[in-house]
Amino acid sequence: MSKTVFLFSGQGSQYPGMAAELIAASPKAAEVFSCASDILGFDLKETCLSGTAEELAVTTVAQPAIMATSLAALACVREAGIEAEAVAGHSLGEYAAMVAAGMLSMEDGFRLIAARAAAMGRCAAARPGSMAAILGLTADEVAEVCEKTEGYVLPVNYNSAAQTVIAGETAAVTAACETFAAMGKRAVPLAVSAAFHSAMMQPAADEFYEAAKGFTFAEPKIDFYANLTGERLTDFLDMPGYLARHIVSPVRFTSELAALQQAGFDRYLELGPGKVLTGLVKKTLKGVDALNVENQKTLEKALG
Repeated sequence: MSKTVFLFSGQGSQYPGMAAELIAASPKAAEVFSCASDILGFDLKETCLSGTAEELAVTTVAQPAIMATSLAALACVREAGIEAEAVAGHSLGEYAAMVAAGMLSMEDGFRLIAARAAAMGRCAAARPGSMAAILGLTADEVAEVCEKTEGYVLPVNYNSAAQTVIAGETAAVTAACETFAAMGKRAVPLAVSAAFHSAMMQPAADEFYEAAKGFTFAEPKIDFYANLTGERLTDFLDMPGYLARHIVSPVRFTSELAALQQAGFDRYLELGPGKVLTGLVKKTLKGVDALNVENQKTLEKALG
């Protein structure tokens, strides 16, 4: 019997016009944006549908916008009767995953992501940094180059066997990318203004921890797989502490996928803008189905 996991997109997957077809397809998807707009204090639907790429890339907009698009896709698939036995998100995606698993109400999910985005935005302005995806090397090989590079740079996202994201001081990331280029490997700069998932974000983690302590978290109704451990999370006693550490810790997505496959999951449904996670699943796991849902065409394919 097939086992399905819902995957939720991370920051950087946003694009102008995202969610338009999902909103048109389902009143429940439209309700997600109404809820988000009420909490955020601005019209998130209008921003997603009419905002420029630059406007959508701002952390305080991108994070709730991606989460809302992910939850709109979730509303569409659930309306069609598709359910999952587990959830997993990539970085920011863990917040949509928490809502999907019943750990947070949708309202609290948007309140929490607004606090996270604000803390990270302030930190990014005070401590600018860079990130880049390195293709065609193992994580150990990427780490070795980072260690030999002057300044602060290290692997932070373990995305697949052949893709690792580095983060750190801009000069150090640039120098490391030059080394990778000299090795004949691709280094793709990410459209972010900070070194997410590194120690440079510690002020954001500290600020966010204080905000997160004001929220109540329920245990998930379905399995929740975690970036921090790369495994199914079983201890939910200190979620504010977990989420604060999450801001400054690596994303162990490759380990999560291995743990999911070992647990028998063979259908991976990415909900939200883009298909980055679908691509990572296809590159990492054999003998599984991977689909994304972000518009009418992909929704129909997933339902088919």
